[in-house]
Amino acid sequence: MTRIAIDAMGGDYAPRAAVEGAVWAAVEHNIPIELVGKLYDIERELDRIEQEGIVQSSGGILPVKRIKVNLKNLDIKKTNATEVIEMGEAPGQAIRKKRNASIVVAVNSVISGSSDAVVAAGSTGAAMGASLFGMGRLPGIERPAIATVLPTMKKPFVLIDSGANTNCSPQMLYQFAVMGATYSRCIFGNEHPRIALLNIGEEAGKGDELAKETYKLFEENKDELDFVGNVEGKELFYGNCDVIVCDGFVGNVTLKTIEGVARMLFYMIKQEFSSDLISKIIGILVRPVLKRIYKRINYEEFGGALLLGVKGITVISHGRSSSYAIKNAVKLAYDAVESGINKKIAAYYQHEQA
Repeated sequence: MTRIAIDAMGGDYAPRAAVEGAVWAAVEHNIPIELVGKLYDIERELDRIEQEGIVQSSGGILPVKRIKVNLKNLDIKKTNATEVIEMGEAPGQAIRKKRNASIVVAVNSVISGSSDAVVAAGSTGAAMGASLFGMGRLPGIERPAIATVLPTMKKPFVLIDSGANTNCSPQMLYQFAVMGATYSRCIFGNEHPRIALLNIGEEAGKGDELAKETYKLFEENKDELDFVGNVEGKELFYGNCDVIVCDGFVGNVTLKTIEGVARMLFYMIKQEFSSDLISKIIGILVRPVLKRIYKRINYEEFGGALLLGVKGITVISHGRSSSYAIKNAVKLAYDAVESGINKKIAAYYQHEQA
């Protein structure tokens, strides 16, 4: 069966969130897992879960529920890793120096066949670097890209690249489009994903040289990709396209801006509903509606972002990931393996070369 390796030492709330989320995924989806990290810390968390159970909640959205877990019924493998790459470390240097770091050992578990995919919530750079150096690139792919799923008024879309590459060529953006379209087909079942280029205007002549040249390249390859043109930032959430392509600098700024605005809005809403007695009463009445809205836009629902373009499956989760986010990240990694997404990306380029 498909086994997922989890960097148990990665993230702001590690090892608790990482271990609990992984066990939660094993319970809910019957997914074999491999917990990679300091064995003492992993064993301590597993003992706590055995005694206390799993606390199932998500940012106040899911009702808090504690369920008992019999670990003997779960397929859990434990692998020791004595080092941790911290957030402030230079990823490249840290990977070379800390050969026994949890993220490096987790990637090696995939390379050796012990597991089939990696989930990591620590340093994004370390997860990317360890995956790229360890697994290598898929044929036809110059650089891997981070594919992040975001909600819209209709259905989720894939933003690619959301932070891996700051200097891109039109050919690289075309490769991102191919990978994003494959993701959309494999994970969301979109047979003909609509591809758009994130730009400052809808017209073909808008944007910098990269945007203009990429637009031409996409237009020339309309037989391969369903290119629907440029899309402006204000149209991201209309749901009119399935994959939005940009370089990693633009993508990461876009992602962080969305995150900040969402947090600000919910803070303001919460503040207004506690400002006076009438507002408090209204707040109580609309709380179920607000919870449903928050659940639709909560990044934890998607678990993490898939690093596409490497010869393996790596899901990079937010540094602040809770156990709920890790649980969903494990499921995303599992689905990515089962869908054969990498084989389909590689098959596209084999077809191109034939």
